[in-house]
Amino acid sequence: MSSNRLQLNSDKTELMWLTTARRQQRLPTLGLTIGLTEITPCKAVRDLGVYINADLTMRTHVQRTVSCCFATLRQLRTIRRSVPLPVFQLLVVSLVFSRLDYCNSLLINLPASLIQRLQSIQNAAARLIFNMRRSEHITDALISLYWLCVPERIVFKVATLKFRALHGTAPPYMTSQFTRVADMSNRRRLRSNQLDVPSFRLPTVGSRAFPIAGAKVWNSLSDDVTSAPSLSTFRRHLKTYLFCCCYNTD
Repeated sequence: MSSNRLQLNSDKTELMWLTTARRQQRLPTLGLTIGLTEITPCKAVRDLGVYINADLTMRTHVQRTVSCCFATLRQLRTIRRSVPLPVFQLLVVSLVFSRLDYCNSLLINLPASLIQRLQSIQNAAARLIFNMRRSEHITDALISLYWLCVPERIVFKVATLKFRALHGTAPPYMTSQFTRVADMSNRRRLRSNQLDVPSFRLPTVGSRAFPIAGAKVWNSLSDDVTSAPSLSTFRRHLKTYLFCCCYNTD
């Protein structure tokens, strides 16, 4: 930086040590000195709109998403009676679900408590659309709206990324992170559309890595879904499959 006449902007520089919750106490507490600037480690950072915690729990991202979505729902409530129902439903999907689904592939295999907080956003949105009380059952409303629940929405995003990676329309760093079972010399008798699941050590973090979580999601899908010839057909079949799994419908 000095040779190129550049100077570190300490106001825009953050330092964070990434490790599991068990090993947080082993990390150094001193900051990192670059030139004359000392950068103090922080517990969470924001990158491209995603909040990443030092223990990789995504807790801060979930909290910020819930807060932002409920604030938007409170604003939409004020115009509930001023616009037609189809228009209001479109506003909810555009303003709330765009935030709820943003980079949600990073939330794969999160604890159920965090996923439930995100699901509360969807439930509140459905109640607002149909003007339902909080005590009323929400499943029928979600089915009528043809909305996938939050866990299935996350699986939908991961599976779509995996389809693009398998068909060469994803970035190269994603395409190179999978191996077909049919391409392995000792496992040719298994189904050709299955993917090899890499081994991992830490179930809390390793199972959430894209090569592992993506392969598990892909292998859990039916052959009718994974054999789709195009992305549009795959997304259509995938949503139907996940919708049936989510609500136990035929």
